[in-house]
Amino acid sequence: MIKPRCLIVDDEADLRELALRSLLPLDIECLTAKNLEEAYEILNQHGDSIDFSLVDIRLPDGNGLDFVKAMQQVSPQTHIAVVTAYDNHLNAQAVQAGASDFLNKPIDLGKLRTLVRNALKAKEEKGLNLFSNRSTKILDRFTGKSASIDAVKEKVKKIARGQAPVYIRGESGSGKEVIARIIHDLSPRHEQDFVPVNCGAIPNDLMESEFFGYKKGAFTGALYDKQGLFQIANKGTLFLDEVAELPLHMQVKLLRAIQENQIRPLGSHQEIPVDVRILSASHRDLSSLVREGKFREDLFYRINVIELCIPPLREHPEDIAELVNKILNTLTSSPRYHFDDGSPLQISEKAMKALLQYDFPGNVRELENILERAATLCEKSLIQIDDLQLPNRHIAEQMENRLDPRLDGIEKATILDALTRVEWNKTHAAKLLGISLSKLRYRMQRLNLKDKP
Repeated sequence: MIKPRCLIVDDEADLRELALRSLLPLDIECLTAKNLEEAYEILNQHGDSIDFSLVDIRLPDGNGLDFVKAMQQVSPQTHIAVVTAYDNHLNAQAVQAGASDFLNKPIDLGKLRTLVRNALKAKEEKGLNLFSNRSTKILDRFTGKSASIDAVKEKVKKIARGQAPVYIRGESGSGKEVIARIIHDLSPRHEQDFVPVNCGAIPNDLMESEFFGYKKGAFTGALYDKQGLFQIANKGTLFLDEVAELPLHMQVKLLRAIQENQIRPLGSHQEIPVDVRILSASHRDLSSLVREGKFREDLFYRINVIELCIPPLREHPEDIAELVNKILNTLTSSPRYHFDDGSPLQISEKAMKALLQYDFPGNVRELENILERAATLCEKSLIQIDDLQLPNRHIAEQMENRLDPRLDGIEKATILDALTRVEWNKTHAAKLLGISLSKLRYRMQRLNLKDKP
C-alpha cells in the first residue's frame, strides 16, 4: 500500500523537524524543503503524488504563494496549508492561489495533525467519487447562476476543504446560514454535527453556560451535567450567527476557547479539549466595530482568517426569476397551499416584472416572505401583482404605462454613451455608471442591448 505523502516547506529547521516527528506516527511519508529552490525540485520529481503541503509564505528566496500557485497547476488535488500572519488580505490571496488552510507560528502540532487527517479523508472521498457527486447537489442549494453567485460558490468549494475559521459577511436575509451549512456539508466534517447559534438570542447571564456547559451543582438549579455548544459541536462545525452581538466579557472567553481548543464547563476544575471548526457571520461591519472598541481585535483576527462576502439580491437581479421558480415549487409541494384544481403555483408576467424591478432590502428572505404571503392571497393558483403587496406597488403600476418607454429610452442612451466612451469594456462602463457589472449585464439584457456591433 502506497503511503500518503506530505511536503513541508519552511526555512526553520526546528519547525521542519517538529512537523516531521509529528506526522511520522500517522504513517505518512514526509518530504521537507528549506527554500523555494528545494521545493520546486521536489515538485518536479514527485509531481501530483503529494497529498498535503505546508508552505511558509515568507521564504529566503521568494514568496511562498508563488509555489502554492505552481503546485496547484501541477497537482490541483493537493491540499495546501500556508503559514501566515493575521492578514486577511494575504489570506485572501492565498485562497485565490489555491490554499485551503492556515496555520500561525508557533505551529500547533495537534492542529497540523488534524489538518492532515482531514485532508487525506477528503482526498479518499474524491477518489471514490463521493465528493463530486455530493458537491453539485449541495452547491445547488444556494440558488443562482450570476457571475457574483458563481464566484461565491467557487470560493466555497476551496475553503470547505480546510479547517480555517471563516467569517461570512452579508446583509440580513442574504443566505449566510445557507452558505455556512454548505461549507460544513462539503467539508471533511460533514458526517459530524453542524451546530448553529444566534449569538444575539442568548441572554447575557446564560451565555457562558450555553457555550461551555456546566457541572451538576455549579449553581442553584444545576441538577445535572449539561453539555455546552462547543461539546455538542465537537469534531463538527459551530456556526456563530450575528457574532457582533456577543458582549465583550463573552468575547474574551470565546477567544480563549478558540485559541486553546479547550473549554472549562461552569463548576469544573478541569479543561476539556474540543475540536471544532468555527464559522461566524454578521450583517454588521466587524472592522468598524473593532475601531469603535465594541469588538475585540484579537477575536476578530481569530474568526476572520478567511472572509466570504455574500452579495445582496439587488446586485444579482438576474437570479430573481430562478429564485421565484424554486420558491413557488417548494410552496406548491406544501399541503398549506393546495388548490382545488391541483394546479401548481404560478406568477403572472406583471407580477414577475414587479419583482424584477424591486430592490429587496430584505434580500432572499424577503422574497420568500412576499411569495408565501402572495400564495395565501392569490386565486386559482396564479399570483397577481396585487397579491405581492410590494411597497408603493399601486403608484408603480399607475406610472408604469406612462413612464416606462421614456425612462427605458433615457436609460438605454446613458448605457450606450458609457459603453462607447470606454470602447465597450463592460467592467469599465459599470464603474463609470456607478453600478455592478452584473446589474449592467441585466439592464443590457432587459433593454435588448447587444454586444458591440
